[in-house]
Amino acid sequence: MAIHIRRRELISLLGSAAAAWPLAARAQRSSAVRRITVVGALAPDDIEVVARSAAFEQALAALGWTKGGTIAIDYHWLANDTALAQKTAVEVVALAPDVLLGSSNIVIEQLSKATGTIPIVMVQVVDPVGSGYVESMARLGGNITGFTQFEYSLAGKWLDLLIEIARRSSRVAVLRDPTRGAGIGQFAVIQAMAPARGAEPIPINTFDVADMERRITAFASVPNGGIIATVAAGATRRAAFIAAANKNLLPATYPYRYYAADGGLVSYGPDTVDQYRRAASYIDRILKGEKPANLPVQGPTRYQLTINLKTAKTLGLTVPQSILARADEVIEE
Repeated sequence: MAIHIRRRELISLLGSAAAAWPLAARAQRSSAVRRITVVGALAPDDIEVVARSAAFEQALAALGWTKGGTIAIDYHWLANDTALAQKTAVEVVALAPDVLLGSSNIVIEQLSKATGTIPIVMVQVVDPVGSGYVESMARLGGNITGFTQFEYSLAGKWLDLLIEIARRSSRVAVLRDPTRGAGIGQFAVIQAMAPARGAEPIPINTFDVADMERRITAFASVPNGGIIATVAAGATRRAAFIAAANKNLLPATYPYRYYAADGGLVSYGPDTVDQYRRAASYIDRILKGEKPANLPVQGPTRYQLTINLKTAKTLGLTVPQSILARADEVIEE
């Protein structure tokens, strides 16, 4: 049977369909799976990766975003490889995710070069203003926001902590990678503060592990030495310098809890896992339409002092009660 539609009815029908289409399209987009790409500097098999990823996904789930449901998350862990960071940044940007989560300066530097439009939330970043990622902590002016690790001044607390735990530490080996801005800045703070504390800072570069181990052994041949491992010493190399410090019976301070958990004597620094939880709140807001430029860069809110008493015993050290009383965690086994 032929169906005849008058011209007026056809226009009315088409008009109704046209009006309904944007609503349907918006509904379809709002229910579509959103894509988050995470790029981090740690090695893929690092135990810290598990803790950070779990905290991030749990925080997203609490905000209503479920992995495999409303969101898809792609992880890329780069083992602190600068060349791989550059290659990965280009590749992930080409896939046009809804938002990027980047961890560390080595990653953010490459992501910021690869895109000026895809929102980027940064964590574990030192001096984002000086590095040129944002115009200021409050006025961002671009597609990047997020959370800093700490200011360079925290390096002074590592020096004070080392002297408090090992009072004879008049020579301080400062482990850093001089190719990274954070390594230069943190050493400068220690260098400026050391004379007033009767200490002599001696830089030891870490990018060549074998050379670093030789230098630590040579450093230990003279008494009254201690070690400060800066953030720029390199988390992916931490097993090597923790082992070298302990083998040579050198007291050492480290920047993060997981260094102490891996056998380091004492660590003080921001809660790295908490930054991933907080990053989830910014990603939630961005996925709901807020612009990164409207979200100010925030510093850490939680710091952790961790003491490894098992390592202290190995080094023949008695940790002062004043430090134990302040500790957030004491590792005994």
